[in-house]
Amino acid sequence: MPIITLNMYNWPMWFVYILLCSDGSFYTGSTNDVEKRLEAHLAGKGAKYTKSHKPERIIYQESFQTKSEALKREIEIKKLTKIDKLKLVKNWPEEIPMS
Repeated sequence: MPIITLNMYNWPMWFVYILLCSDGSFYTGSTNDVEKRLEAHLAGKGAKYTKSHKPERIIYQESFQTKSEALKREIEIKKLTKIDKLKLVKNWPEEIPMS
């Protein structure tokens, strides 16, 4: 059973993540269940992009209280240049291995 993180209102937390793909590209997405979403990406069912750009691992993640906040941040990150995304990732303290 997936682990759902709850916020202070007992609602599911939302997350924005960046995946490193096998061709060196990045995929940015959002979800309220990171583990389940990763499994979908790995199975080729997560997003059209990750069907043709095999994800290797999560290289960045942020958490939010609401879906709206997460979606706004996802859009912000997607608008960044690759150099700016690299700077963002570089400042993140950990890498999460793919399951």
